[in-house]
Amino acid sequence: MRGIPAKRVVSCSALLAPLPAIAADVDLPADHLLVLLLASLVLALAALAIAGHRRREREQLEHLRKLREREQRLRLSLWASNELYWQYDLRTRELEKTRVAPDQANDLAVHIALDKNPQIHPEDLPLVLQRLREYLRGLTPIFMSEQRILGEDAHWQWVRIRGRAIERDGAGRVIRLAGTARNVDTLHQLESQRKIATEVMRSMAESVAVLDADFRFVAVNPAFSRMTGYAEADVLGKDSSLLNGSRHDPAFYEQARNAISINDGWAGEMWQQCRDGREFLCAMQCNAILEPGSNRRLYVLVANDITERRRIEQELRYLANYDTLTNLPNRTLLAERLAHAIVHARRHGSCLALLFLDLDNFKNINDSLGHATGDRVLRAVARRLQEVLGAGRTVARVSGDEFVAILENLADAGEAERAALRIIEAFDIPLRLDERYEFTISPSIGISLFPEHAQVPTDMLKHADTAMYQAKSSGKRGFVRYAHSMDDDIRRRANLIAALRKAVERDELSLVYQPQLVLQERRVGAAEALLRWNSPEFGVVTPSEFIPLAEESGMILPIGEWVLQQACRTLAGWHQAGADPRLKVSVNVSALQLLRSDLVATVSAALEHSGLPAAALELELTESVLMANAEVVRERLLAFRRLGIAIAVDDFGTGYSSLAYLHRLPINTLKIDKAFIDGLAMPDDHEDATITTTVIAMARTLGLQVVAEGVETAEQLAFLEHNACSIVQGYWISRPLEAGACLRFILAAQARQHAPQVLLDPGTAPA
Repeated sequence: MRGIPAKRVVSCSALLAPLPAIAADVDLPADHLLVLLLASLVLALAALAIAGHRRREREQLEHLRKLREREQRLRLSLWASNELYWQYDLRTRELEKTRVAPDQANDLAVHIALDKNPQIHPEDLPLVLQRLREYLRGLTPIFMSEQRILGEDAHWQWVRIRGRAIERDGAGRVIRLAGTARNVDTLHQLESQRKIATEVMRSMAESVAVLDADFRFVAVNPAFSRMTGYAEADVLGKDSSLLNGSRHDPAFYEQARNAISINDGWAGEMWQQCRDGREFLCAMQCNAILEPGSNRRLYVLVANDITERRRIEQELRYLANYDTLTNLPNRTLLAERLAHAIVHARRHGSCLALLFLDLDNFKNINDSLGHATGDRVLRAVARRLQEVLGAGRTVARVSGDEFVAILENLADAGEAERAALRIIEAFDIPLRLDERYEFTISPSIGISLFPEHAQVPTDMLKHADTAMYQAKSSGKRGFVRYAHSMDDDIRRRANLIAALRKAVERDELSLVYQPQLVLQERRVGAAEALLRWNSPEFGVVTPSEFIPLAEESGMILPIGEWVLQQACRTLAGWHQAGADPRLKVSVNVSALQLLRSDLVATVSAALEHSGLPAAALELELTESVLMANAEVVRERLLAFRRLGIAIAVDDFGTGYSSLAYLHRLPINTLKIDKAFIDGLAMPDDHEDATITTTVIAMARTLGLQVVAEGVETAEQLAFLEHNACSIVQGYWISRPLEAGACLRFILAAQARQHAPQVLLDPGTAPA
């Protein structure tokens, strides 16, 4: 009974126990009793067998139930994890794949597929084989790999594989592997996106910082470190106020944080501070995000250092509105301020004036001393204008040597004129640049008024400019208030300039000659060539009107060349006609001719073409030209002296030069201006007489000849003779004559050279 449970032994004893009692009751023979006993035993054993079979059936059913449960749990695990089970036979290289998926009845069904030629992406195959070898050699406890395989849809899929050996051969070599595989396409894409995002953040030129909800640094990119000087380790976990600069109040930064917290973002400009203390201006954009997975609130802060850009913008804004040479407002800013001033004046019913200033003969400074010196003069002029008008007044530079001043809230128009007079008087004081250079330069000023003359800025500027030209035409160093009649003058100026450009071609220009009398010898020593213009459209245009226009437009250069050629040819013809060989011709030369052209070459060409000797030519330059450009003029005049050409100073006494300084220049003659000679006829005008006498005496001491211009009376002539003046010129001697008439005058004078006086129609009015 070994091996039978105790309970079952008890059952068998209970089954056999009644047998002796039964035998005693029926008095059976012993053999029958034995048979009965054996039969009972058989029955008992049969009962036991039946009970054991039933027990085994129950155990098998329970085992099958548990197997089905485990199989179901395995199916659920494979389905829920989205993994498949695989076995790989290293001998046949066949891959068995087991996948669990719902069937049509939505029951989880097992799908087994045998892949006899599993495809691994060529780029991934070397790494897969390497990791497989490492596992088979026992270098790794488990075979793990991440690779692309060709899926059922013929597309490459990323899978993550884990497996171990499940079967070995007799030699212990692994012949079969099994494990699980998971499709990680989505995870790989997310990881790829994360890597790309990380790399993009690292490579961005903009500074990027990630802050937590308390504005502490979570992450920064390299651009942040380059911009601020802080490495990532220096700022992680620290408050972003670490970068706050001193140019904003603390409240500004607090307001920005509140805006970010409330609105989930903020954009603007903010001053920040580098690690080394340098402050820089940032353009910032901050946005709130939720951290994937944790949903933690974060702020992404993107910043650009715009300090240099703002500096350049400010510089460009300055260049657009200010003159870089004088730091005064330019024409653009002037127009803006003038418009505001007009609006203010219109609203308050006040008077507004615009002063347009042009510097007289400034071009001569540029031409003779160079633009660097001219620029220094302009800066000095700007400073003086501001000093005279005061810091509260707008003074602008609108072009080369033109300035404009706005005078607001004036009591009357006379206040503008008084301001213009103060400016003119202020410029009587020389502009001292340094110990070497000192300039006296005068302005011509035009005045326009609101609302009397104009209602808009453009008209005010135009009218003030018109008035300024009128001031120049009136003799410079003065001011003129605009009048509507001046518009006709401006139109005439423009038309005259246009006609003057064609005057040479049309042969409209001509020369007349005014003789000069050498008093001691009673002979005509020279004739001054004077330019005339007879226009078909405008009639006879006076030299005082068209010569300034010729200089302004640059036409004086070709006109001056024509005058030189014509005068030299005329004098050469006179010599051939019997005029005294000592007779000279005097030609006026402008500053533009002397400084902007190769005048030496022009003069040499005129002498060569006419055959006239250099000693027969005299060039006249005004005192203002000589003094404004003394150093450069001296060099150029020396070239004429080397040629043997005489130099005369015209209009002497009207400028600011001294005889001592003029003596340093290679000049031969001084011409006393007519303004001083006119006073000699007045008995009570002792000042002009004294000046004339002094100039003659000093000039003779310096070895210079003196020509008195504008002699029109016998009294003037007698005074000049008495004071030993060298030469006289004027209507008492002769008015300007055409070439033929002048030759006849000269020849007649030569014939009666010893007569007490030479006179031609002294009563004739000036031509």
